[in-house]
Amino acid sequence: MGTGVAQTTWNVLVIGGGHAGIEAAWAAAKYARTALMISNPATLGRMPCNPAVGGPGKSQIVFELTAMGGLMGRLADETAIHTRVLNASKGPAVQSLRVQNERDAYAERAQDVMLGHPNVDILRAEAADLESDGRGGWFVVSTDGRRFHARSVVIAAGTFMRGVTWYGRQSRPEGRQGEPPARFLSAPLARGGHALKRYKTGTPPRVRADAVDFEALEVIPADPQPRGFTGRPGPRAAQSPTWQTHTTPETHRLINENLHESPMYAGDIEGLGPRYCPSIEDKVVRFAHHDRHLLFVEPDGVETSEVYLQGFSSSLPPALQDQLVRTLPGFERAVIQRYAYAVEYDVVDSTELTLNLESRRLAGVYTAGQINGTSGYEEAAAQGLVAGAAAARRALGLGEEIVSRETGYIGVMLDDLSFKGSDEPYRMMTSRVEHRLLVRQDNADERMTPLAHALGLVDAEERARVQTKYGRIAEAEAQLAAQRVNGTDGTAYLRRPEFGLSDLDALGFTLPLLSAEEREALEIRVKYAGYIDRARRQLASEAKARDLALTGVDYARVPSLSQEAREKLTRAQPLTLDQASRVPGVRHSDITSLLVHLRQQGASREARTTRE
Repeated sequence: MGTGVAQTTWNVLVIGGGHAGIEAAWAAAKYARTALMISNPATLGRMPCNPAVGGPGKSQIVFELTAMGGLMGRLADETAIHTRVLNASKGPAVQSLRVQNERDAYAERAQDVMLGHPNVDILRAEAADLESDGRGGWFVVSTDGRRFHARSVVIAAGTFMRGVTWYGRQSRPEGRQGEPPARFLSAPLARGGHALKRYKTGTPPRVRADAVDFEALEVIPADPQPRGFTGRPGPRAAQSPTWQTHTTPETHRLINENLHESPMYAGDIEGLGPRYCPSIEDKVVRFAHHDRHLLFVEPDGVETSEVYLQGFSSSLPPALQDQLVRTLPGFERAVIQRYAYAVEYDVVDSTELTLNLESRRLAGVYTAGQINGTSGYEEAAAQGLVAGAAAARRALGLGEEIVSRETGYIGVMLDDLSFKGSDEPYRMMTSRVEHRLLVRQDNADERMTPLAHALGLVDAEERARVQTKYGRIAEAEAQLAAQRVNGTDGTAYLRRPEFGLSDLDALGFTLPLLSAEEREALEIRVKYAGYIDRARRQLASEAKARDLALTGVDYARVPSLSQEAREKLTRAQPLTLDQASRVPGVRHSDITSLLVHLRQQGASREARTTRE
């Protein structure tokens, strides 16, 4: 739809056009008439940081998002210029796909989809206030005084709420480079009872490609067989390599001598930064024993004029950035086209949100993306889909559906945000997922598509397609188990580390016709069957244990409990094991230690009772 709409009331109104806002509007529009409010529609779908989707802990989110009818995987595949499976030599639980994208094409494709969507109206405006309509709905008031009514509102403001960018000790009000902040949205959230915090993140410099000596860089080729989140990577998915360089002692010397120029180290920035994606200044200071740090050189497109220095995030002054970049091998003549910067912004306390990201303070208001204290395109997009679907279901009077922690990566993230919160930008990692062997990227559709169908996000035809796919895989597994060569069945052969399905073909085993994706899923199921069964039993055991009482437990006497968990649990005094798992700072290994302790105590009590 165009931006000049006459309508003034919608079922769902989404504020913001980044990755969270796009997915929220896309999901909501599957149910009901939706509006997307953005100050400048030309910025919709921009990739302000690295021009890539996926990676460890993140590709799993995108596969799940795709299985639930989301848009990001499709956009990434259509604009892919380089795809690579990371951790390919490791087990399937940690393997992840990373798709390098044509940055401008990604935004253009997102705009084509959203601006042409028959059920989405684009509102060109800046949100200034929220006012209750007294009937469970909301008015979104723009800075020019217009009032837009919706039954549910999704705020996906990214880094824009009272955003400030920093270049050295100099700052200016911006949500990101060259774009004005959301000046007024913090006020209605705070007035409604939300405790706001300040977070900080940053982005590396963009360097002119024609000033880089690519011969001096280590080439990282794309995988010869391109992979995609949708199974249909675009025609240019293997068209560009990426490269690698590293910092030098001169880089480190310059940084150490100029830390006073960093607003973070000078105390100018009050926001909390991401521990897992530190700036180059942080890396040099915190890891002083390292004489160099690896950096990834990523093209912004096949025919781009820029490359992106992944791993070189900085808030140092532009003149110093020029010197620093020229200390890197291959960048001796570098010309920076866009300087690195830090951005400081308001976020809500995510523990004030439900598992569907609805405000516990303002019923009918949902928040998604970096406003909830997360970092990353993928985390934002998944929250957008969940919030958009929940907002639409609320507007239509439909029941709530929850993406549980056991379902997969999206469920873990929602559970962490709602129950544990964060004191730094939250990033999804495989280590956060307790049963990651059960929630791999290869089986995301098997896990998530039935839930998406129950939610109304995918149709019955898509659900049937997924069911048929896994029916073929099960049939192939049964056929392998029933066939024998030299007295050994096919599944036994396949469990051997040196055997793959192609080896079984050569031995004379016959299988139904399967796609490459289905063959991979079959091989994983058979090779890791014992581990998968054990993980399922452990999950079932933990489910039974959640209601175990912790009354009277002396945490100082629980073996293998981390010191942080002892302190947090002693202070919180949870009543059950399930409540203990929600205490911030308590890890899955701590819950396992508690479970073992409870069982041992129970066995001791039973033994004493028997003797008496």
